[in-house]
Amino acid sequence: MSKDLRRGTISVSLKFKAMTTPLKYSVGFDCSKDDFSACISLIDFSQEVTIKSTRKFKNTTRGFDDCQYWITQHCKAPVPIAVVMEATGNYYENLAFYFFKKDYAVSVILPNKAKKYMESRGIKTKNDPVDAKGLSQMGAEQRLNKWEPFSDQIYQLRSLTRHCEHLSQERTRLINQLHSLEFGMFKNDLVKQQLQNMLELLENQIKQAKLTIETIVQADRNIKERLDKIVTIKGIGLFTLATIIAETNGFKLFENQRQLTSYAGYDVIENQSGKRVGRTKISKKGNSHIRKAMHMPSLNVVRYENPTFVSLYERIMKRTNIKMKAYVAIQRKLLCLIYTLWTKNESFNPQILITSGNDEPKPLFPLGFEKAEKKVVPTNNVRTTQDELPCNELPEALFPLLQIY
Repeated sequence: MSKDLRRGTISVSLKFKAMTTPLKYSVGFDCSKDDFSACISLIDFSQEVTIKSTRKFKNTTRGFDDCQYWITQHCKAPVPIAVVMEATGNYYENLAFYFFKKDYAVSVILPNKAKKYMESRGIKTKNDPVDAKGLSQMGAEQRLNKWEPFSDQIYQLRSLTRHCEHLSQERTRLINQLHSLEFGMFKNDLVKQQLQNMLELLENQIKQAKLTIETIVQADRNIKERLDKIVTIKGIGLFTLATIIAETNGFKLFENQRQLTSYAGYDVIENQSGKRVGRTKISKKGNSHIRKAMHMPSLNVVRYENPTFVSLYERIMKRTNIKMKAYVAIQRKLLCLIYTLWTKNESFNPQILITSGNDEPKPLFPLGFEKAEKKVVPTNNVRTTQDELPCNELPEALFPLLQIY
């Protein structure tokens, strides 16, 4: 064999070996109450995903140990191992926390995201082994965000705030029953008395739960310091803020406001194709607990005539004449404001709040130029230019940097 032929054979062999070198292992879990299905996939440098093994384990501590041993037996190459599972109720939490403590790269994804991935792969069958296989392939092909468990205080707050929400819903149901009984044709004193007793019990339980929430907040210095600054917004209370912090893990899940609004279901969905323009609405595909918690504060900030939110309410009402659309916009804006104040650890100051729209106050040059004095555009009806600033604004207000140097 000639040297050139031998050299070419060796080169092809090395390239083939490089292409088949493992790049990452991915373990997919589909959890239920009693057991969970597991699947191990391997992706190489040629981007080909290979199924290594599948198995089912008990959803217990012993089953977790057996699963870890099974993973070490099949994942022997010195490459990263990704663990992927769905957020199915709370059945996945013990499993996710177990592998998190074992220093695995754990990713917990929403069921809707996993469903869309399965559909894109053309998978029509729905069962635990198939779901575990799909999650394993998804973890091998994509770079998913890592999951982190909540702190003990956040878990307690989340449990208590959701419990209060359920109790409040039950209280509303009982009040409606009493109202129906009171104005009905036939009245039953026994039923009325028992409904009143149940209503009194629920009110006492709600009061006790809210006192416990306040105690937890007061005990955590970091949470208390930040919430005390945000609660200065007239119209928003401690229970609402505790709900938002508990559902978002202190906003650790997000890097910007777009991620937060999408998580809460306030992201806007457009329905337009060609000349047809459909209805634009929020997705509501997010955390419903946050949206429920933001409902009453959105009404309060308008009732207490907070100028920032009143101007937004009036502008949307003038354009659409739909109250709930205006209140939903206020909910979204108020949630983003809470996120900003929490992350910056600042108190609410309506004079420097950055807003949108021609009729709302906004500081000029809000980013950078810390030396520049923040001057607010007046809210009178002045004709605006293309950049939404009044055309007759003084030069020293439009260009404050000229006064510094």
